[in-house]
Amino acid sequence: MRVGCHVSISGSIDRAVDNAVQRGCTAFQLFTRNPRGWYAKDLDEQTIDAFRTKMDGQEGINGSAVCAHMPYLPNLASPKDEGFAKSVASLKDEVRRCGLLGIPYVVTHLGSHLGTGEEAGIDRLVRGLCEAAAATGDAEGDVMILLENTAGQKNSVGSDLGQLGDILRRCKPAGRFGVCLDTCHAFVAGYDITTRAKARDVFAEFDSSVGMERLKIIHLNDAKGELGSKRDRHYHIGLGEIGEEGISETIRIAVEHGDIPLILETPIDETRDDVGNIKKARELA
Repeated sequence: MRVGCHVSISGSIDRAVDNAVQRGCTAFQLFTRNPRGWYAKDLDEQTIDAFRTKMDGQEGINGSAVCAHMPYLPNLASPKDEGFAKSVASLKDEVRRCGLLGIPYVVTHLGSHLGTGEEAGIDRLVRGLCEAAAATGDAEGDVMILLENTAGQKNSVGSDLGQLGDILRRCKPAGRFGVCLDTCHAFVAGYDITTRAKARDVFAEFDSSVGMERLKIIHLNDAKGELGSKRDRHYHIGLGEIGEEGISETIRIAVEHGDIPLILETPIDETRDDVGNIKKARELA
């Protein structure tokens, strides 16, 4: 079982490895830059070497269980030319950064069509994803872009598994793309995973629509919102609307299908911190 959480890079990117180890992670996610801005300082050799050296020295964290997440501002489905161009450029840059750091996956949100319709938004999204893949090769060619399912908010795309599968099949080359499934997003989008049987049914639908072989990361989050509420609020493992049985079965399914890494994006508050949620996930396994 490879499980961990999103960790901070405060101070320097290599601190993410330290923070992951301190929390007992066997998998982790990070931002390679400030997630709330467009500008990213170039990675220098010292930063790259420090991160790679720390990763090489960790027996408990395999490099294949590490992913980076795109920053918040990019919108790959945007109808606004400037915003779309900046979003694609940001994805290209993030893929290159991951290539330099030896991070195999970068997770991206699919964006909002801003009222222009799903078909138009998906066309732009696919065009942007394919452009980013085509522009990154050599060392960056080993970095896979993972499409994250959405919670079904207004104007978003990719909350429906059938639609997610269609988007993925349009992305070329196919080997450069996979999926990161967020359990909270799936639940509030209407996919009931609260029991063992229901979780099995949803993952069977995922396999039919997308393909389990394309699932590379699971964002293991409980949900504060109710089933189908489209309310994207993550909650502590086992304490939300999904609950212990559904989370437990999701973990079992992940292990059965090649030990898919589980990344928690749960709150840190008086109820639990990262360590507590990771511990709970291990108990539910």
